Amino acid sequence: MTKLIIKNIFWDVDGVLANLNFAYFNFLTKHPKYAESYKDLKWEDLPKVLPIDPKYGALELKTHPALGVQMDKDFCADFSFFSNRPLYDGVVDTLKELNQLGYRQFTMSATFDVETKKKLLNTLLAEVTDFLTIECVQHGKFMHDTAKEDMLKKCFEKYGLAAEETLLVDDRIYNQYAAINVGAHPLRMRCPFTTDLPPELSWIPEVKTVPQVKDWLLENTTQG
Repeated sequence: MTKLIIKNIFWDVDGVLANLNFAYFNFLTKHPKYAESYKDLKWEDLPKVLPIDPKYGALELKTHPALGVQMDKDFCADFSFFSNRPLYDGVVDTLKELNQLGYRQFTMSATFDVETKKKLLNTLLAEVTDFLTIECVQHGKFMHDTAKEDMLKKCFEKYGLAAEETLLVDDRIYNQYAAINVGAHPLRMRCPFTTDLPPELSWIPEVKTVPQVKDWLLENTTQG
């Protein structure tokens, strides 16, 4: 079988490099506005509080049926909760190994506050910022907009990248479409609570950890 030629990797941050679910759980159980309601919340019950949008495929504060918009605002407004999303195991070591192998690596994070998110990412990923390019894009009003798709196109032009040589690693289902629409290759990360891909996207490979991304690359791709 002919291997894909992959030279560039765009990493989604939340749900791929960093544990956003941890941040949500901490926020719901400890934020002054919500702690009383959710102080007894169990980790495994997070999807009951935040029903997963089928097109999104992962937990999101905005999906809370009554308070989603306000919860999202409160979460983003308090940096102590917003920033409390630890990196998953093996992230730093794997990114360093991939850098040594010659891959160009970027983050691709859609957010409602670009400056705050950049501040967070530069702190969270401080050990790899010497080679990792951090890109943030302003999200639109709805989470199913084209923000990531548009930013991918801009990055291809800005950095002189070929779409067909680019991999997007993302846990969100609608971002798989973003990769496909710009001519890049999608790889799905299955963090806790993610839902299955729809039938039309069942061909997309899935992994459960960042180190598995490296293994998948070594087995299925070449750098040309």
